[in-house]
Amino acid sequence: MKRFLFFTICLVYSSLIAQGQDISLEYYLGQDKYLPNISSPESFLGYQPGEWHISHDQLTQYFKTIAEQSDRVKYIEYARSYENRPLFYLLISSPTNHKNINNIQSDHYKLTQADQSDKLDTDKMPVVVYQGFSVHGNESSGANATPLLAYHLSASKSKEVQNLLSNTVILLDPCFNPDGLNRFASWVNVHKSKTLNPDPSSREFQEAWPGGRTNHYWFDLNRDWLPVQHPESKGRIQTFHEWKPNVLTDHHEMGSNATFFFQPGVPQRTNPLTPPMNQTLTEQIGNYHAAALDAIGSLYYSKESFDDYYYGKGSTYPDVNGSIGILFEQASSRGHLQETVNGLMSFAYTIKNQLTTALSTLEAAHEMRGDILNYQRQFYVDAQKESQKDEHGAYIFSLDEDPQRLANFIELLQQHEVKVYTSKKDHTIDGISFPSYSSYLVPTQQKQYKLIKAMFETRRTFKDSLFYDVSTWTLPIAFGLDYKTMKRQDFKGDFLGKLVNASQILDEPQTEFSAYGYLLDWHHRLAPKALNKLLEKGIRVRLCNQAFGFEKENEFAAGSIFIPVQTQDMNADELHEILEDISKDCQISFKDVETGLTPYGPDLGSRSAEALEKPEILILGGRGVSSYDAGEIWYLLDQVYEIPSSIIEIEDLDKISLDRYNTIFMPNGSYGNLSSSGSKALDSWNKQGGTIVAFNSAVRY
Repeated sequence: MKRFLFFTICLVYSSLIAQGQDISLEYYLGQDKYLPNISSPESFLGYQPGEWHISHDQLTQYFKTIAEQSDRVKYIEYARSYENRPLFYLLISSPTNHKNINNIQSDHYKLTQADQSDKLDTDKMPVVVYQGFSVHGNESSGANATPLLAYHLSASKSKEVQNLLSNTVILLDPCFNPDGLNRFASWVNVHKSKTLNPDPSSREFQEAWPGGRTNHYWFDLNRDWLPVQHPESKGRIQTFHEWKPNVLTDHHEMGSNATFFFQPGVPQRTNPLTPPMNQTLTEQIGNYHAAALDAIGSLYYSKESFDDYYYGKGSTYPDVNGSIGILFEQASSRGHLQETVNGLMSFAYTIKNQLTTALSTLEAAHEMRGDILNYQRQFYVDAQKESQKDEHGAYIFSLDEDPQRLANFIELLQQHEVKVYTSKKDHTIDGISFPSYSSYLVPTQQKQYKLIKAMFETRRTFKDSLFYDVSTWTLPIAFGLDYKTMKRQDFKGDFLGKLVNASQILDEPQTEFSAYGYLLDWHHRLAPKALNKLLEKGIRVRLCNQAFGFEKENEFAAGSIFIPVQTQDMNADELHEILEDISKDCQISFKDVETGLTPYGPDLGSRSAEALEKPEILILGGRGVSSYDAGEIWYLLDQVYEIPSSIIEIEDLDKISLDRYNTIFMPNGSYGNLSSSGSKALDSWNKQGGTIVAFNSAVRY
């Protein structure tokens, strides 16, 4: 009871000072003394964190400033978001460590090399901690805590901080999702009142669609650590493997009526590939969080709700790479002050909890340094031993019809430091042929053994069938590849050819001149991009609706594209030149043909073929529509196919003319907000020949 009263008093006190806009540095960091030449967050921003939501440009400029002022800090940019915002981290350590940082990084990387790590003296090595915040843009208390964390580490005069920095290298990444954070900050700041209104129904707490959780294309970046499809993730994964941190923290928010969560999660929902010692150390680190939160009276919990299963999240990806991933979930104020079942929840209070556990993480990593470093070394030693005993010797995969998709898959593997080799021999496994010229091998006996197992295995039994998140993600299946497991007794070392680089497997596309016509195979991943470029150039094309062949039956599948020469508004040389340019841009070849007569199937001039028109695309969005699904469609059309598309909210459908569009995408979602007049307009447009592409629940509508 006393603890609950203390917690309530803390909440009310933090809310009152937030109401009065009089939050002090001492509220966050106590009575510590700081170097006068380092700018405090308040002196730089013009307000104390918690009074307003920080924008990403302010965050960036503050971090650059203290990097210039402090010899403990270096600013490192590692990527750019779609909206051209920098993703960066502060490299924070002692001045002495900074002078020797390349050697420290090199030695730390050797800790993951089973054949070298036994030569390293971990007693003399700093521990490496990667602290990451706000991968979900509207879970912003984490990012807003980072100016205070950076200031404390760069300016504190305390012996404790100086000792910490002598034995620790900190990668402070203030925001995994710059575009989402900025979108959310703009929303809540625009709707902030001078006299804070905690009513949860107020507009401040009701973000407009699609909200600030996701990145520019409305993708959840906390599911992208394994697929690595977006620039934010690509840069982050590269940074991770450059440093191989011992601990990685991932600061989130959850529902406003909750308290504070830290890992471990539900014990029986831990991925079986994660060593038990990982969870033991996670629990020991959790004791530091508990003590720190006890000291400020915050309620918290652990071992509930969340799990450690899907390796595509920030708190679990480290676990399959010899690191310790830790998830934090803070009850969210979502704005500046909100009513909750636990009383008034102020933004400042949520920031304080995030800051408190960021500091307790560093304390734990510092005091447990030897155990954590030795765990990482042992992880890779054990992985090597396990790989030598594994019944599986390698995974083989192929996709003869689409080298582009194959290259994308190999690129993904290489981003995770997985080695891929060409196959020297043809193989047939379970009736599937793997020709040497288009097949690749991933041997299990390599450093990333655990991660390879996670990527390629098909697991069907679980200790607990309930999951917070994704339970399966077999990547070669996701990419639509032919793949099989090679038993160890069947796998020989001389099967391996050259070590592969993804950029080297794509041959220079060739399009030979034809006076009659060309064919485009639709199996290729970038065929839609190539087709759209043809149509943009005003080139007439025909869709072959049935399979046909010149030398064998079904040589060309239904869906192949025929480009005749003589029906164009240009001569044969000009057409060939355009096709060559498109071929290079899309890494795709056009097959030249000299006759329209096909011994197998319809001829190329058949009535069954139809002329195609340039797509004019509308994507329906807005309240009720899944922004994830709408964003996926937008991303595919825009980034992959380079096809323009308009996005209209369903509530506005009756305010526009649909005549300019020939295709409308309806993503998964509820269409109850579509007015009767909008519905009639859509129905009429469809009956006049417009094409609707509907997904999931939109099909029922």
